[in-house]
Amino acid sequence: MARGSKVRKRKRVTAAVCVAGVAVVWFAAEHPGWALGITCLLGVLLAGGLVLRQRMIRAERQRFLAANVELEKVDRMSGPEFEHLVAERMIADGFRQVRQRGGAGDRGVDITALAPGHGRYAIQCKRYGKPVGARDVRDFLGALANTFAGHTGVLVTSAGLTKQARLEALGAREPLILVERDRLADWLLGTVSLLPARSAGMLTEEEAT
Repeated sequence: MARGSKVRKRKRVTAAVCVAGVAVVWFAAEHPGWALGITCLLGVLLAGGLVLRQRMIRAERQRFLAANVELEKVDRMSGPEFEHLVAERMIADGFRQVRQRGGAGDRGVDITALAPGHGRYAIQCKRYGKPVGARDVRDFLGALANTFAGHTGVLVTSAGLTKQARLEALGAREPLILVERDRLADWLLGTVSLLPARSAGMLTEEEAT
């Protein structure tokens, strides 16, 4: 009985859509000027709505970043919350196609992103209370050499790195970009960038040593 009711409902909806479509076609044929005007108006309203939505999203992102630039707040975050903060900062920094991958099955990378004109990036986030060790760095380099070959590697941590971990990171065939605690706050504030296009404030391997 319930199945028959659903079938009848779908038929009524289909019939209503067909009638509406016929009415629109008839109106456009009989009143082309009005139809064009209404179409243009709807297009303007749609475009305006999309622009407004994008502005609201950007404003919300800026509020979120401004509320979480203090390292004391970062220290109270969970791992996923820290990954979300890093992803939001990357979007604000100009990265595109920013995707959070953290969790089971992330294959050693928490975030992937595209830097227009500069290729793909793979980011590992470590919200640690102690220095990141050499094993973590080696695991990340392994992911970059295999699953994420061709990506620029970025290691972002709320702590620092051990001496051996830093040597591993900077001595690799493709050295990692390191964002350690002493530069994390500056990056979250937007005063430095990961993107080469803003080289005056770019985080480099040398600055991280």
